[in-house]
Amino acid sequence: MSIEVKLNVFEGPLDLLLHLIEKNKFNIFDIPIVDITEQYLDYVNQMDDSDLDLMSEFLVMAGTLISIKAKMLLPKEEESVEEEDPRSELVRRLLEYKMYKYASYELKDMELDAEKSYYKQATLPREVLEYKEEIDPAEVVGDLTLAKLNEIFNQVIKRTVDRVDPIRSKFGTIEKDEVRVEDKMEEIRTGIKGLRGINFRTLLETQASKMNVIVTFLAVLELMKVGSIVIRQEDLFGEIMIDSLEM
Repeated sequence: MSIEVKLNVFEGPLDLLLHLIEKNKFNIFDIPIVDITEQYLDYVNQMDDSDLDLMSEFLVMAGTLISIKAKMLLPKEEESVEEEDPRSELVRRLLEYKMYKYASYELKDMELDAEKSYYKQATLPREVLEYKEEIDPAEVVGDLTLAKLNEIFNQVIKRTVDRVDPIRSKFGTIEKDEVRVEDKMEEIRTGIKGLRGINFRTLLETQASKMNVIVTFLAVLELMKVGSIVIRQEDLFGEIMIDSLEM
């Protein structure tokens, strides 16, 4: 009764070599080339030669191993001359193959883990999907940008801080009534009616305190949002003007 021997299927000669090295627990940087060549040839002799393309790859590696084995058996001509190890190129290829092989295992594990994940489709309420701004801020601002408005705001704030007397400011504070954005909006509405426009920088600089400057800036932005005013800049780097849209 004959015994059938089932051989492992390897992706290529490097895969087989790596298997033999790990199976025998050889040091990959100091491969016993005689032993590994014999085991490799034993496997090749048992291979199915119906696939000539695959078989040719294993035979090429067999020739490479025999060539390395022959070089290592030859005596060295001069002891003082350090010759490159004939196995160095094979070691490099094995290390590179091993790196990609185990990287493929990691990717496969990630793929299997991803198959276990499920994601809920977006289900936003119809009111949210259909919501539109009453006024497009881009249309109100035009060629200007909020960055330019913010730049002027920061300049005015810095000047306000610079005007504070470092000595007298520590004498005490006088509590003032809270400044509301709504009140400042009404003040701007009233002040701009009948005028061709007011200077944005001047409007901020005429405020009595830092808090007033901040509230005025917020009031201007809110008036732009509700469509009560529009801002313009006639010249490049010119002053920003505020015009009323209310009759």
